[in-house]
This record gives sequence, structure tokens and C-alpha cells, in this order.
Amino acid sequence: MDKLSYVHGASEKQLLGETIGSHLKHMVEKFPDQEALVSVHQNYRATYLDFYQQTGTLAKALLANGVFNGDRVGIWAPNCYEWTLLQYATARIGVILVNLNPAYRAHEVSFAMNQSEIKLVVSALSFKTSDYKNMLTLVREDCPSLQEVVYLNEDWDEFLATAVEISDEALRNAEKAVQFDDPVNIQYTSGTTGFPKGVTLSHHNILNNGYFIGERLHYTEKDRVCIPVPFYHCFGMVIGNIACTTHGSCMVIPNDAFDAAKSLEAVQNEKCTSLYGVPTMFISELGLPNFKEYDLSTLRTGVMAGSLCPPEIMKRVQSEMNMKEVSICYGMTETSPVSTQTKIGVPFEKQVSTVGTVQDHLEIKIIDPETGGIVPRGSSGELCTRGYSVMLKYWNDPEKTSQSLDEGRWMHTGDLASMDEDGYITITGRIKDLIIRGGENISPKWIEDFLYTHPKIVDVQVIGVPSEKYGEEVMAWVKLHEGIEANAEELQLFCNQKIAHYCVPKYWKFVDSFPMTISGKIRKVEMREISVKELGLEHLLK
Repeated sequence: MDKLSYVHGASEKQLLGETIGSHLKHMVEKFPDQEALVSVHQNYRATYLDFYQQTGTLAKALLANGVFNGDRVGIWAPNCYEWTLLQYATARIGVILVNLNPAYRAHEVSFAMNQSEIKLVVSALSFKTSDYKNMLTLVREDCPSLQEVVYLNEDWDEFLATAVEISDEALRNAEKAVQFDDPVNIQYTSGTTGFPKGVTLSHHNILNNGYFIGERLHYTEKDRVCIPVPFYHCFGMVIGNIACTTHGSCMVIPNDAFDAAKSLEAVQNEKCTSLYGVPTMFISELGLPNFKEYDLSTLRTGVMAGSLCPPEIMKRVQSEMNMKEVSICYGMTETSPVSTQTKIGVPFEKQVSTVGTVQDHLEIKIIDPETGGIVPRGSSGELCTRGYSVMLKYWNDPEKTSQSLDEGRWMHTGDLASMDEDGYITITGRIKDLIIRGGENISPKWIEDFLYTHPKIVDVQVIGVPSEKYGEEVMAWVKLHEGIEANAEELQLFCNQKIAHYCVPKYWKFVDSFPMTISGKIRKVEMREISVKELGLEHLLK
């Protein structure tokens, strides 16, 4: 009988049966004077003891402002030390942190705040082309649950000052009421159903995932991790922050957003031992004109995720960046996020052609999408994950939850994969009609629903086409009302400032009809084939 595509991550190490706050307290007792957090662009430094005291002050301020166990607090800001403080302060008192993408526009942030019923938002004033204060002013009346907005660099210090109203005993009592199965974080992720879904993660989910990721990277209190990836993703806040604090390691924020030069400067000046990024980030760093001038001798390891790394880039990362122990991670927000990861010392071929093996304490099976039966090793099917890392639910959406999470608590990823004889997983494609641009999951229907609001558009279909830089780019096929004219620039302008920049279609095609099946379904596969040919992108499919 053929060996089936099922594997479980047997482990000698036990799961952590505690909350994020209680585990952080143990790390503080162990490494009080060890540096915990450095924000280079803000000239900020904190030891583990400093960090714990500051998160305690922030937790008290939240309590003083009427935010309690189970309430939702939003964070709308690029990477900064305050983001990390809020992540741990909310966890300590059982408040649920809602990550708001810094690229969101008013339409998107309003949806997320209402869907999760956010009580308080901590927000930057602005970032790049986004005026957060103006957008929040515009949507505030439409968000009945929102009681308070705290702006960084404006009233942050005044907010922290309210902590004096809460005693140490009141803080301790709030902490005691938190259980490790309680929700601690909501992250909005795109799917094929249009509206983003609020992935609800528990302390147990992300504390253990961060811990076991750090174990595979051999983290200790001697490691200093450069985190240029965004905190609003699991990549930044779990693979980054939680993997560090579960090992007494130091979190290093090089900048508010990715900048290749500032990332390498941070590695050099902070003597980082680990560096994170998606492949395009590493390509940008290696491509700097003065790349060879940076001293990267302290680097040992790091994480690549988001998409597979080209073999030549992996070779350069290992040799020229000194990251001989770099690891590949695969997963999804719904699994906290990492389900598989390469171990240090695996053959080079396994590093570039697979996403590693199942993480400790998790199970993976690969099934026939039609029958649900487990396929033999070497056969392609849908990858499913089960175990401690699987989300609690989609917030306030039992119907969508049941569509992704079956009765056996298996999370259906929508990714096609195969498993070899040694348990290594290779991702072979996607079942879901999802566009992944530079690590961002983009729902075609979300963009379509938005474009339908344009008065000139009668019908629209959105697809992904290949991109050398981002993996995929967004393209819209547009059908206009009869007798009406429009151009790409006009529609681009309509999108700008209203939806996230990465959702704005790069390519536009005006049509009278769409390719369809006999039963009337849109043939997006055919649309993609036509577009690839017309745009001259065939070479990117080889």
C-alpha cells in the first residue's frame, strides 16, 4: 500500500501552557538586563525589565480609559516601538489587538473597525501618502463602537499619564483573569469571498508558534533579530516579536517600513545575528550599489517567507550575507502562521525547492480536493493543517469559519502541495482565486466590489498576472456602460487614496465581454492566458 501524505510533528519539547504575559514575566526574571527592543529610527532602547515596566504602564492606561478583558483595540501604524509595546500590553490584560494594515484607506479601515467593533484605536498621524487622522475623522461617525482615538506623536504621552489612576494590584488582578485559550489578536486576511475575514488567534496559538519557530532557528538570549517585515502581519509580530521574547532575544526595528540600506545598517550597527524578509527584500539588499561595504559578519540565520526563493539568491544570501543557517517558513494567518519550516543543516536542494517539514506538535495531510481522501506521497492535493496553531475562528463569521475549518479541526489552506518520502512539503499551486503580490494576499472580489461603485463600470473581473518583482500584479478587465468612455488613468485615480496601493490594478483591459463556460461561469484561467500573452509576460511562466 502507498505511504499516505500525512505527518505529525513529534517533539521532545512541551507546548507552553501559559499566556503571553506570564511567559514574558518569566523571561524578564531570567534576563532583566538583556536588551529586549531597539527601534533604530526612533533612537529607542529597552532592556527586558524596561520593556516589562513600559508594557505595564500602557496596560494600566488602557484600563484607566475603560478598555477591559475581551475589548478590541486597533493599531494603525507602521513599525515602531509603540506597536510592540501595545502588542504585549494588550496581551497582559486580555484585550484583543486588531491589526490595521498601514496601507488601508478609509473604506477598508471603516470595515475592519466595524466588523471587530473596535473600542479604541492607537494610530499614527500619517505615513507615506496616508493621512490617518483625516481618514479617521471622516469615518468616525460610521463606527459606533469607537470611543477613543490615541494619536502617536500627539497625545501618546498624555494617554500614558492616565496609568497613575490604576494600582499595581488592579493590574495584577486583570492579568490573573487571562487564560491562554483566550483570543489575543485579530488580523484581517483577504479571501475569495470579497470582504476580509478577521482571523482570531489565541495566546496559545501565537505564543507556541513563535516559540517553536525560534527553536528551529536555535535562538537564545544572545540573538539579535533585525525585523524589517511589517508587524501587522504574523511575519512581524509572531515570527519576529514572539520568537524573540520566548527566547530572551532582542527585537531590532530598522525603520518604519522596509528600506534595504537601513536594514543592512541596522544589522551592521546593532550586530544582528538574524535577518527577516520575503525574497524581494533580500534581492533589494543584495542589489545595493554599496552592498559589499556593509559588515554582515554577525549574521547567522534568518527567515525567508512569502514565496520560494530563487536558488541563485539563496546561494548569495548564504555566502555573501553570511546567513548559512537561513530558514524557509510556510503557513497562513489562520495557522498563526507557520505550519512548515526548514531545519538548520538540511540539504541546499530542500531549502530552495521545498517549504520544509511540519512544525513541532502540528499535523499535516494532503487531500484530494474533490473526495477529501488523503493522497499518496508524491501526489498533489490540498494541504491541510491541524493542531495548536489553528485559529479559534473568523471573528463574528461562523459561516466563513465552517467553510475553512472542518469538523475535524483541519484548516483547509487552499494551497496545492505534495509531500515526499521524507515528509518535505512542496507548494505546487493554489485552489483559491487569490492574488499574492509581494507577500500581500489580495482578494479579486474585494477589488471588483470596489470598482463596481464607479459610475462608468457595468462589469469588472480582476485577475493576477505574473510579475518578476512581486510574483504577481493585479489586472482588471473592465466593461463600461454602453456609449461611455474611460481610460486607465481615470480608473487608477479613482482607486488611489480609496483602496490600499497594492490592490490598485497595474494593468487595465477594456472589453465588451468576458470568456465564459457553457454554464455561464467566468473563465479567469483563460483571461489570465490572454493577458500574459498580450502583456508579453510569457517568459515569467518558465
